[in-house]
Amino acid sequence: MFLTTRGLVLREAKYKESDKILTILTETDGKITAKARGVTRTRSKLAAATQLLTFSDFTFFGNRGYWTVNEAATVEQFRALRTDLKLLALGSYIAELLEAVSDEDIPEPEILQLGLNALYALSKRACPPRQIKAAFELRLMCLAGYRPELEACAGCGRTELDEARLFPEHGELFCPDCRAVGGLRLGRGAIDAMRYIASADAKRVFSFRLPEPALSELGEVCEAYTLYQLDRAFGSLDYYKKLREQLQ
Repeated sequence: MFLTTRGLVLREAKYKESDKILTILTETDGKITAKARGVTRTRSKLAAATQLLTFSDFTFFGNRGYWTVNEAATVEQFRALRTDLKLLALGSYIAELLEAVSDEDIPEPEILQLGLNALYALSKRACPPRQIKAAFELRLMCLAGYRPELEACAGCGRTELDEARLFPEHGELFCPDCRAVGGLRLGRGAIDAMRYIASADAKRVFSFRLPEPALSELGEVCEAYTLYQLDRAFGSLDYYKKLREQLQ
């Protein structure tokens, strides 16, 4: 059985002497685990197209539930990420999040497109990396079924909020009059940004401006909300934050 589709390489692991085991998020079949034979050899024709964070055209051969990369051609390598260690680490975190929320045999084109748009924005330096990270995290949670209720205070229904607190355990927003303590604090700028991210057209998710300190606040809340919902740690995130501290 042959399968031809496009996909983004989310993870790679060396296998035996010259092979790799790849985790690929595909357009048509969700997440796929596939063996790529001989790709670590110098003259391998598949080497470039099977690198981490590469979007490629793939032809897989399937047998008894196992996939092997038969052919591969690069569509987009996001080369700029490979020349900046901090951006590469953030790209790896994006890939790890995509892997965490995607399933095998379930096509999720919106999630794949969000990942590709985030990597493109990073590689083109379209806006600050912290902004891309925060917007990606929140929009991914929305697509994965964890969208927070941001439209109004869950207690009194007020929509015009200069300050609020987001409670990750039930994804609701409360104004200071209804909940004065607990949760994740948000100012007006971060609230407006989160509302925009959750509802914007897919191509415009990263297209907003947010000055400090609201941008830092947005980043902290989106990260905390994501980690709470997925209930796990991410090694790539820890590495990215360590690099960010060292390279500031």
